[in-house]
Amino acid sequence: MNTKKLLGLLCWLLAFAIPFRPSILNTDGVGNTLGLVSFVAMLALVFIGYWLVDSAGSKASEGHGH
Repeated sequence: MNTKKLLGLLCWLLAFAIPFRPSILNTDGVGNTLGLVSFVAMLALVFIGYWLVDSAGSKASEGHGH
């Protein structure tokens, strides 16, 4: 595995581990702002992780496969 793929998988791990705690699992004493920031951070980490894993994959040829 190369570095981009490992970083992408790490982003996914962080996306599903860290932001859920204040926004979903522990709602006592958590304001709307913290929940929103956590949700946006989760979305950003998911898409960054996808971009890293996708860019680390094998490259297709320049043609469209026709």
